[in-house]
Amino acid sequence: MLELDLSADIQALRTTFDNIREVVDVDALRADVERLEQEAADPGLWGDQENAQKVTSALSHAKAQIKKVEGVGSRLDDLEVMVDLANEMEDEDAAEEARAELAALGTAVSDLEVQTLLDGEYDERAAVMTIRSGAGGDDATDFAEMLMRMYLRWAERHGYPVKVMDMSYAEGAGIKSATFEITAPYAYGVLSVEAGTHRLARISPFGSADKRQTSFAAVEVIPVMEEAKEVDIPENDIRVDVFRSSGPGGQSVNTTDSAVRLTHLPTGLVVSMQNEKSQIQNRAAAMRVLQTRLLLLQKEQEAAKKKELAGTITASWGDQMRSYFLYGQQLVKDLRTGHEVGNPATVFDGDLDGFINAGIRWRKRPSDD
Repeated sequence: MLELDLSADIQALRTTFDNIREVVDVDALRADVERLEQEAADPGLWGDQENAQKVTSALSHAKAQIKKVEGVGSRLDDLEVMVDLANEMEDEDAAEEARAELAALGTAVSDLEVQTLLDGEYDERAAVMTIRSGAGGDDATDFAEMLMRMYLRWAERHGYPVKVMDMSYAEGAGIKSATFEITAPYAYGVLSVEAGTHRLARISPFGSADKRQTSFAAVEVIPVMEEAKEVDIPENDIRVDVFRSSGPGGQSVNTTDSAVRLTHLPTGLVVSMQNEKSQIQNRAAAMRVLQTRLLLLQKEQEAAKKKELAGTITASWGDQMRSYFLYGQQLVKDLRTGHEVGNPATVFDGDLDGFINAGIRWRKRPSDD
């Protein structure tokens, strides 16, 4: 006689799910949707493209969040019915289906729980990512381009708009650097755990000796902040260089000097922009990113000073946080969380949620307090 009892497991999921619903506040989300729909219906909204994109993105995110939470709640109700039917019909196939749904719901609830951990000061903002090649020659620049494609594919999987702001191509393979903006609520909170040094180990496709090559790339993630305008940058502190945008192989894609490079002389920070049509637009975009980086630098310096006074300095900048092995065992492993995947191809194709969720949990671990 079949006696399938999943009541304890289902109740544990319900308890966690109820806590998540309270934090997410679906009623508040519905109110947001109503307000945003009214804004989106305003015929004058698209007169400001940037604001229109923010409104539509926030509306899409709120609707998706409501659908996700309500969907999990409905599935929990359905699971209890599945268990009752399996027992009533003494159907082992139905029982197996119920067990599989329990496991799937465990993952869904866990993913929702991770989202409740995004409570940092800037977590809800869009993100600007910069990838720079490091040591390793052609392998490093190729690796930098692989990482860029990985994050763009991740954004595509989630339906997040991406705007490439700057690209510097290498003379050989790949890119020296790339900067792009991912516009989605909580993009910064989610992607900030990706910041750090990434390492690639593989048999180099650029060498003739079939030797293993190790190369590095750095990933920087900053929030898009309106508050950046609070940073006052004197004109005398900035050097402005203009040049022509270029594509792979140095082929000119612009016939005017529309690209802009800003150098903040006191700190040495450099920001380049070339994706806009005019020099004025590129300068404005570059200034916004420079202001953001300066504001973050100020906050980092303040935090570092506080740690110094407290005697708790942690020198962690530049430490590699993830390794990608494309030879032998074929593995991608995060060195902070221990999360690993044995299929690098899927990771490079944008399947990053497992690493990101593990990173968010790692960041909130009790030892950080």
